Amino acid sequence: MEIVYFAGGCLWGVQAFIKTLPGVKFTEAGRANGTSQTLDSDYDGYAECVKTGFDPKVVTIKELMGYFFEIIDPYSLNKQGQDVGKKYRTGVYSEKPEHLIEAKAFLSERNDYDLIVVEVLPLTNYVRSAEEHQDRLARCPNDYCHIPKEILNRYK
Repeated sequence: MEIVYFAGGCLWGVQAFIKTLPGVKFTEAGRANGTSQTLDSDYDGYAECVKTGFDPKVVTIKELMGYFFEIIDPYSLNKQGQDVGKKYRTGVYSEKPEHLIEAKAFLSERNDYDLIVVEVLPLTNYVRSAEEHQDRLARCPNDYCHIPKEILNRYK
């Protein structure tokens, strides 16, 4: 199993969607690339993200990127749906350089490459979100989500 981190706005919907994808073995809500090791500090530059464990024999990074692009607006900087701010930026992070190469290849093959503002960066820090944010939409299905329900449930 391999790990990659997807930031696509509010992590509740991103996690609900990603956990339904083929080859995904687990998800965890968290924060990528901030400077703090705790949840108790002021905003430290992190992006809300979903830690994603997947089987590379079943799904590739490029395929995961294709799924990811179904739920994000790749042209919107620091905003997805009604969620606005740097922590809601879009990005893909990994500790494996091969993942980043594949993600960048996916982006560069698109006709709209010059318009895309999705970060593709090495993971420098990860903090697991509080328990209340783990699988939030499964527990509270009527909470706000920027991803339409028909898309959230597309691969169930």
